[in-house]
Amino acid sequence: METRFPTPERLERRRIGVFLLVAFGVSWATALAIWATGGLTDSPEITEGITLATVLLPSAYMFGPAIGAVAARLATGEGCQHHRLRPEFEGTMWLYAAAWLAPAGLVVAGSALYFAVFPGQFDPTMAAFRGQLAAAGVAMDPRLLAVIQIIAALTVAPLINGLLAFGEEYGWRAYLLPKLWPLGRRRAIVLTGVVWGVWHWPIIAMGYNYGFDYPGFPWTGMVAFLAFTVGAGTFLAVLTEREGSVWPASVGHGAINAIAGVAVLFVAGQPNSLLGPTPVGVLAALPWLALAVWLLGDSD
Repeated sequence: METRFPTPERLERRRIGVFLLVAFGVSWATALAIWATGGLTDSPEITEGITLATVLLPSAYMFGPAIGAVAARLATGEGCQHHRLRPEFEGTMWLYAAAWLAPAGLVVAGSALYFAVFPGQFDPTMAAFRGQLAAAGVAMDPRLLAVIQIIAALTVAPLINGLLAFGEEYGWRAYLLPKLWPLGRRRAIVLTGVVWGVWHWPIIAMGYNYGFDYPGFPWTGMVAFLAFTVGAGTFLAVLTEREGSVWPASVGHGAINAIAGVAVLFVAGQPNSLLGPTPVGVLAALPWLALAVWLLGDSD
């Protein structure tokens, strides 16, 4: 498979170490601040509808990896060499199309698999969501809101969300992935996905992604999340590998975030969050893992 980004011939342990120390340090220190001020559920309100946690998560926490990449470049004298910020549009527009649209198909496939296993939880009338809207005083047909969300997820949302996802992708796929390449393509991609998943662990322990009411909280949630990050991380890694810059992965990551919650609108009762229907559930992550196996099939 063609690789467009240059990779080091040997494992640059010092640069990797500085990157991981800063990336995890910034993000996990942010998580500690969130936990100390009430966690995700009781975070103090800064202004109406906006809490401290909702500000810190998309800013300091999500940009920890990007800060780590910059810090590693400065601390080790690497500078801007191979910065992977320049998009390579020539001959790669199909990769941007895949980044934009493929996550929707994979998320739908994963949700369908979950509802096939738990058919009693699928409610096409969206009664639960309708009740939530009524309780919030929103007088709008939930089906219309679902259509709006889906249209946004297929049009503008991947780009908007991608700007926030850049904070992660500039660290994981544009910096760490090529640094791990001397281990071999398959190992580098899978290990980057595992590191990406572990980086999420503090907020998973605060109820992010799976909530609190599941067997083995929070450890089973931490392990389950790795199925998603290895699967989706492989998709994002191959986008970066083939295009040579951070931008397709940022768009793909943004597209995942945009469409991930749609299936919840059709849930009746309390879903088994460890299994689905969002893509971070193990059952719903299976299409991502199947794609990952195929993409890694020709690796060393």
